[in-house]
Amino acid sequence: MNFVCDETSAGIRLDVFLSEQADLTRSAAQKLIENGDVTVSGEQVNKNYKLRLRDEIAVALPEAKELTAQPENIPVEIVYEDDSLLVVNKEQGMVVHPAAGHDSGTLVNALLYHAKGRLSAINGVIRPGIVHRIDKDTSGILVVAKTNQAHLSLAEQIKEHSVSREYFCIAHGTFKEDSFTVDKPIGRHPKDRKKMAVVASSGRNAVTHVTVVRQFSRCALLRCRLETGRTHQIRVHLSSIGHPVAGDPVYGVKNDPLTKKYALTGQLLHAALLGFLHPETNEYVEFSAPLPKHFQQVVDDLERKG
Repeated sequence: MNFVCDETSAGIRLDVFLSEQADLTRSAAQKLIENGDVTVSGEQVNKNYKLRLRDEIAVALPEAKELTAQPENIPVEIVYEDDSLLVVNKEQGMVVHPAAGHDSGTLVNALLYHAKGRLSAINGVIRPGIVHRIDKDTSGILVVAKTNQAHLSLAEQIKEHSVSREYFCIAHGTFKEDSFTVDKPIGRHPKDRKKMAVVASSGRNAVTHVTVVRQFSRCALLRCRLETGRTHQIRVHLSSIGHPVAGDPVYGVKNDPLTKKYALTGQLLHAALLGFLHPETNEYVEFSAPLPKHFQQVVDDLERKG
């Protein structure tokens, strides 16, 4: 796996860069660096090395390891499956992979059972097959790699921003334009490391294209197309312009009236479409999922009231 440092990445620590670009945990990235599996322009460096413009980062693929996340017979909606990959429609409330506080009941546990353990090993024993993620309380389409070759292909497409990704959400407020683009860099919140924020000085390039599908009295149904894929991008971008996603417990409004009215348990955000070049055929494929029942019921009620 190879990367080249561009202007937006210059000055970022190597372990932070790898955790974002290679979809690794920070600790996993540090371990690879410490083990000598990562070089920068042909040299081994420390995990806190700050990247320079045009640095060439090479990551040696780890050998497949025996998976330790346990298979669990959990229902999961499989939209598509072949020998290389799976496309699933994740329900709201399901965590993608095991982490602190969520060591079972995750999508990975369900897929290990469904795929009989045949998932890409690139991300190790906790996140087998996981190429990209969506938040616990975001529903929708997710692609999972069965083979290392498929994983590398999909990861490279995501890195190159060539994957088509569209989301629907309900956002607060009245919009003056039918469509617009939010182009604001996103990075870790300067005071709360568990959150992301628009950070002009150290944030990474982030672009979201927004279309107003239906304007209601105090909120709107939006379609958001990602040009980049930063953590919490849509939620952070919409909150930054004063239109937070309904039901968002982190970036939303306090005492959200829609949360109370519709008993929301998380943000009304749904990954509706995902398109990419198939790793085996190199043909463009596209998958979609309708709004989940709880989301559609809110839309229907808002439609009736205008």
